[in-house]
Amino acid sequence: MKKILHVEDTPECQQLVQAVLTYHGYEVLTASNGAEGVELAQSYRPDIILMDLHLPVLDGLDATRRIRSMPEMACIPIIALTASDEAADHERALMAGCNAYMSKPFSPSNLVSLIGQYESAPV
Repeated sequence: MKKILHVEDTPECQQLVQAVLTYHGYEVLTASNGAEGVELAQSYRPDIILMDLHLPVLDGLDATRRIRSMPEMACIPIIALTASDEAADHERALMAGCNAYMSKPFSPSNLVSLIGQYESAPV
């Protein structure tokens, strides 16, 4: 079973992603801010990380950079999952180390499909 870390501060989005991904057989752990996301990434060692960009305590870009700076987690796919649909945010996410970018609101089937593209990625 693939382990996914979802870093998101909005309870409704947390619940939606949890429901969709557990239905599709994923194990999901949720962090409510960027600092907690970095800590859980270190201890949980997920296969994939879903990262909101606009988070309290530590934003998603800085959290992504911190995760990428750790050699043991440098290859974990990180997907930016954020309400921003601006091209500049998309570019900043990729520059920070995200592998892909998906805007909210999102289609559950598109999210599952995007995650599936990274399931066989070497970690």
